[in-house]
This record gives sequence, structure tokens and C-alpha cells, in this order.
Amino acid sequence: MNGGGDTSQQRGGGAAASAPAISVQNVTVNYGTVRALENVTFSLAAGRVCGLIGMNGSGKSTLFKAITGMLRPDHGSVTINGGSPALARKAGVVGYVPQSEEVDWAFPISVRDVVMMGRYGHMGFSRRPKSADRAAVAEALERVELTDLADRQIGQLSGGQKKRAFVARGIAQGATILLLDEPFAGVDKRSEATITTLLRQLAADGATVLVSTHDLNALPKLADDAILLMRTVLLQSTPTEVLKPQNLARAFGLDVSRAGDDE
Repeated sequence: MNGGGDTSQQRGGGAAASAPAISVQNVTVNYGTVRALENVTFSLAAGRVCGLIGMNGSGKSTLFKAITGMLRPDHGSVTINGGSPALARKAGVVGYVPQSEEVDWAFPISVRDVVMMGRYGHMGFSRRPKSADRAAVAEALERVELTDLADRQIGQLSGGQKKRAFVARGIAQGATILLLDEPFAGVDKRSEATITTLLRQLAADGATVLVSTHDLNALPKLADDAILLMRTVLLQSTPTEVLKPQNLARAFGLDVSRAGDDE
């Protein structure tokens, strides 16, 4: 992944280099009469990993969909490198790793084919892979340690391997914005460590990573910043600050003495 300091100019539609990688301003999303997000505001700089923390139903998945442009907010705006999510998506800037339940694991497609999907924007209308596409896929599979499983049907992988395959898709795509929705849910320790190390490496290369997680104990090792979400942003700060019991209690309504034990 090539994420230099002028990435926003190269791939974000000519935006100023000083523009945040992700800017969310006063975003409100309603599902009928249910308010999923209300006046959500934050920005993320390039080259950092940010953890998104909140209980189930706090709006994390909705926020990801608003950032990717999969849904349009009822109010407010989202920009990627100073431009629209649609422009960023067309340029291949954004890579999204969804929750497992959003994927049809029975679909007859190999791990290599899943990763190759990240190259579609580089192939043109024919979608015929060239040597550069195959090389990018091979490199991405190697980085997530799935080379030996490249020809296996995607549904046959373990939970952690499936997550790594979708991270590889973003790497092959050349995405400079990576959004991961609960990538550590149901994964083994090896996959968790592999994904964490890889995300840190990608951020060091200039990528911006927003990752939702319930594993609060691992947050300081994973993230540079953290956002506490409960349909609105309660706090954006360092992981150490966000993990203070009095702050977790605002979002989780838990016994603060045990807030980090199981989440």
C-alpha cells in the first residue's frame, strides 16, 4: 500500500494535502423512526489507526456505511481526502471489511478470487487480470499469510482467515482508507495478532485505519486514537483516555470496575 503525504492529491480528487483523510460532520442517520446516528462529528488523519468503541446498537456499522457512501445521511456530510465518498470509492481509495454475517460464505469463489476483486478498478471493463493484478494479489495474500490457501473456497476458511482475506482485498486494491467492522470477532489469536501487526504496518505506510472492536484490552496495542460512540461521539481521544472507567460507563452502562474484562 502506497500512502504518501500527497495521497489526497493523487487519489482523492485533487483535494488539498492538509484535508483530513476522513471527515464526518454532524452526520445523522435514521431508519424510519429509529435514529441510528445523531450529529456524529470527528476527523481522522492519515497514517493512524483509530479504534471505534461502542456497544451493539451504538451505530458503528451504520457509521461505516455512511463513510463508504453505501447510505446517504439524513443530515450532515462525509468527506474522504476532501472529496465525496462516491469519488473516493470510484478511485479505489476505500477498502471495507464487513462483519461476517454480511457475506455469503457459500458462494463458489476462491480466496484468490476474493482478493482479485480488489483489482477490478484497475482492470477496466473487461475485468481481465494482467500480470500487475496477479502480482498485487500474490503480494497481498503473502502479507496476510494466506498464500497456501489461495485456491480454497472462501467459506472453508476459519473466521480469522476470512477476515484476513478481506484485508488482503483492500491491500490488493491499493486502498488508503481501511474500514474494518469487528475484524476480531470470532477469530483465533494468531489471526488477531496477524491483523493487528498488519494494520500497524499499513498505517506506518500512510494508510488511515478505522476499526471497530469489542476487545478493549487489545486497544492500546492496536490503535493510536479511539472514538467512543453511542449514536453520537461521546469522546475522541487516546486509547488510554477512552478506556478510563468513567468514560466507558457513559457508553456501556456497565460496572466500571469490570468494563474491560470481556468487551
